[in-house]
Amino acid sequence: MVTLEVERLKELSFEIGPIRPPSEGGSSSLLIRVTRNCPWSLCKFCYGTPYNREKFQPRDVEEVKRDIDVAKEISEHIMALAKRLGGMYWVSKIINPNFLYGKSLSELDVEELKNFECMVNVYNWLRAGAKTAFLQDADSLILPTSKLVEVISHLKQTFPSLERITCYARAKSLVRKSVEELKELREAGLSRLHVGLESGDDEVLKYVNKGVTSQELIAAGKKAKETGFELSLYWMPGLGGKSMSRQHALNTAKVLSKINPDFVRTRRFIPRKGTPLYEEWKSGNFQLLSPHEELREIGTMVEGLKITGRLCFDHFINPAYKTVVGIVWLFKQDYDGYKLPEEKARILEIINNGLKIDESLYVRAEELSELPGL
Repeated sequence: MVTLEVERLKELSFEIGPIRPPSEGGSSSLLIRVTRNCPWSLCKFCYGTPYNREKFQPRDVEEVKRDIDVAKEISEHIMALAKRLGGMYWVSKIINPNFLYGKSLSELDVEELKNFECMVNVYNWLRAGAKTAFLQDADSLILPTSKLVEVISHLKQTFPSLERITCYARAKSLVRKSVEELKELREAGLSRLHVGLESGDDEVLKYVNKGVTSQELIAAGKKAKETGFELSLYWMPGLGGKSMSRQHALNTAKVLSKINPDFVRTRRFIPRKGTPLYEEWKSGNFQLLSPHEELREIGTMVEGLKITGRLCFDHFINPAYKTVVGIVWLFKQDYDGYKLPEEKARILEIINNGLKIDESLYVRAEELSELPGL
């Protein structure tokens, strides 16, 4: 019977996109792809490179629902194996490329790799309690509300254990939804939105071709909060380079304070190969901040930040320095970060201490830009 279930598992796959927020992948969310790629793909710092600059495509609702059903069947087989073998630990011995295909991970063909990734995602999700799901890719809210509600409703019906369903959303798409549509999505079960703010400064936003203004960001954020969503906004220290550093920090703090999101997540700017901003940096037309300048910019933003949410540094690209025992991140990297305003002084203290560390010890943006996948 175990052999039959394993052979069936090897036949099951659903579509998974290339990225997700660390706070979703890290907490082992079930990944359901409702759109492919990014509908904008013109931001100078990203340029659609995580999606290989492939064209944006909304997926057919019935196709997505079939993926949800496949994920359900995979979960049922994994749970049956766990019961028969004596626990999830023993299932982990089965979900292994060598056991399943007689190959190492690097030797798997495209279909085998897809099948394996689906098993791993569902297994990790089950191990984490089967409580969260993330709708991929870059902007799920661009879908017509009725179609997105249909997907969410099917997801909730198929997996009653889900407590949180989240997605990325562009501010433009969020602002275009009516209050009634957003409430409908919230009532269907969509509970958290991840939105890339990047900067609250209009000059920086225009320079990086974000395709949105600070006022649109404020309107989108307020609409999300007013309709009951948990809101996670991302900002990017260093995005204004040396010339716009101070205005970037000050105006980002102002916009975030007006929105008052539940989470502000810090994503330090790292030049990404294949993007216009990478080329501008290489040609000398864009100047990266030094590590201490980055810390001062973060400090300026934090000083002006007036929110009752949490400030997070949950990504390995955030400020870190080298020691004899390895890399040390300046800020804690958990997904809940620091509570504001209660821990604001603590964050500023960490920054001041960080400025006392020799600048040459820090992991620089230039180094990180050479990493694969960045």
